[in-house]
Amino acid sequence: MSALRDTNVGGGTPRWWGQAAAWVGRNLFATWYDGLLTLALLAGMYAAGGATFRWMVTAAGFGSGPEACASRSGACWAFVYEMGPLFLVGSYPFAERWRPLAALAVLAVLVLASVFERVRRHRLFFPLCVASSAGAALLVRGAGALGLPPVDAELWGGALLTIALSSAGIAAAFPLGVLLALGRTSRALPVIRTVCASYIELVRGVPLVTLLFMSSVMLPLFFPPGFEISKVFRAQIAVVLFSAAYVAEVVRGGLHAVPRGQVEAAHALGLTWSRTMALVVLPQALRAVIGPLVSTFIALLKDTSLVAIIGLHDLLGMAALTTANPRWVGRMVEAYVVVAALYWMLCSSLSRFGRYAENRRKEGSP
Repeated sequence: MSALRDTNVGGGTPRWWGQAAAWVGRNLFATWYDGLLTLALLAGMYAAGGATFRWMVTAAGFGSGPEACASRSGACWAFVYEMGPLFLVGSYPFAERWRPLAALAVLAVLVLASVFERVRRHRLFFPLCVASSAGAALLVRGAGALGLPPVDAELWGGALLTIALSSAGIAAAFPLGVLLALGRTSRALPVIRTVCASYIELVRGVPLVTLLFMSSVMLPLFFPPGFEISKVFRAQIAVVLFSAAYVAEVVRGGLHAVPRGQVEAAHALGLTWSRTMALVVLPQALRAVIGPLVSTFIALLKDTSLVAIIGLHDLLGMAALTTANPRWVGRMVEAYVVVAALYWMLCSSLSRFGRYAENRRKEGSP
């Protein structure tokens, strides 16, 4: 009863109600033009929200088959229900679709588990991540030792291809970008500094589409006759080389943020250059650029949509492929709503993980 009385102010009015009214008056109706702007925004949100609700629910078509949407003026969720698996795994064989779905579930569990500090700091967590990622890759690709028939990467598509390209691109571009940044900032090796700087400026000066076309068309010309490499792997090489240049510039900014005195103190203690970089400089530099690194990885994730230009059916390619089906002509809006929703979930997950890492850094936790 005492707790209940503490929540009331004179006359039985709840305290939270008074605080909410004070906040609204202070932030939304402080002046007459603030009030007009607030009312205009509320009216716009009501109109937009009502139209969206009608399109998504009241006027939408549910069920299966185009007939369920024939007399409806809203969204056709029957299209999403029928074509949903294509947006997730592309043209992966129907009987084997459980494999990529299981692999995606494993990766999702690892990402969620890494949020918890006790799990993340466990000595077995990193080996478990490596083993689980390798197992997920084998599960999707197929391995004779496991009794799983191999599935050509050309059949991958949708969210599976987007996540495969982006995750492998991040895993390979990050160490390569760190090495490029160290090479560009090296004072003892001018030749390596010139090579790294030339590579970074050259790659950053051309669009990703150019590298994708070169990797798809020109790269096979450098291989001996009879040696073939899949189009997915060629696209992966282009994505890694392109992203590594941007990662290198982000890391270089972090290296310059570390005071010179840190390096001098490490040398005074007798540490070699490699140990100084690994134990003193890089940990501080990488912590200082967590936000820009996450932004670079999000850009990499979205840039994978450009592989549709060379004939790979990622999320964006699946939108064009599914709407080309004669049974679902004219369902472009629904297709791109699905694509936007999947990209939003992927990018927001990376963004939230980046903010979590930054907060832990500010708190001084590893």
